[in-house]
Amino acid sequence: MANFGSVIIEYLSAFRLPRVGISDVVEVLILAFILYRAMVWVKNTRAWSIVKGLAIVLVFMAIAVLFNMNTIIWLAKSLFTLIALAIIVALQPEIRRLIEELGQTNFISALIKMENKKEEGRFSDKTLNEIIVASYEMGRAKTGALIVIEQDSPLGEFERTGIAVDGVVTSQLLINIFEHNTPLHDGAVIVRGDRVAAATCYLPLSDQRTLSKDLGTRHRAAVGISENSDSMTVVVSEETGKVSVAYQGELFRALDVNELREKLEIVQAKHPAEKKSIIKKLKKDKPKDQPNEQSAADAKAAEKAAAKAEKAAAKAEKAALKKAKKEKNEA
Repeated sequence: MANFGSVIIEYLSAFRLPRVGISDVVEVLILAFILYRAMVWVKNTRAWSIVKGLAIVLVFMAIAVLFNMNTIIWLAKSLFTLIALAIIVALQPEIRRLIEELGQTNFISALIKMENKKEEGRFSDKTLNEIIVASYEMGRAKTGALIVIEQDSPLGEFERTGIAVDGVVTSQLLINIFEHNTPLHDGAVIVRGDRVAAATCYLPLSDQRTLSKDLGTRHRAAVGISENSDSMTVVVSEETGKVSVAYQGELFRALDVNELREKLEIVQAKHPAEKKSIIKKLKKDKPKDQPNEQSAADAKAAEKAAAKAEKAAAKAEKAALKKAKKEKNEA
């Protein structure tokens, strides 16, 4: 009987839980967070399609092992390294973006301060208003435009494909750059801080299949650069004159003045907490809140400035026609 009791005790001791310490709990939480972030990253990138394809391959491999298909098993073992390398190459933009996002997290940036940020953010309110005025002025004239606003990810490799400008951001400068039949109108403009760094820059095209078929190269380029960096791109459609924004691989179409201002305030980064709340709000599929009085006043001021610029352009065009007519009569 004593032997039976000792056997039972020995058997139950095998199922005894190990002692759990604080470090074990922290380790489980870290692994759970990493696994969750990896699953979210896979779901939101092209890796999701690759994972589904690999799942199908694994099913066939299991069938091959079950029925002892030695030739298929040998081929799979021989090509394993090559397949892994091909997956890494195919997901290179997504992997780079993931590493950049890790470097941009708050706990890293708090320890490693790369530069001192100004209180007014990456660019001033004046620059923000100038971009808004130029965008809707070009929209009224059906002038296509691509304005890329740089954040933490450097855009030097794309800047080198264009022509250096290094001019202060103004609505007149942006409108003149994208004017039809001018040397700089083709391509994108890169804005760094309060200055236009370069124009006629070439951007990578997005290969997202979820994008609408009615979108042209300009919009696909805007989404493409947002997939390869943390930049925000303002797009003005040449066909419809509507203003859209590409950010974090998503395209926000047909924005009004208040919505565009809200998007630009994200990359302006005046206050990190406010930026985080705005991004969270944009991700939700809820009706947008009504703009406050200050936003309405800013929008009204932007519209007035746009109307003033339109009148000035019309006046200049009228004067040019009058001058040309006069010279013709004198001749």
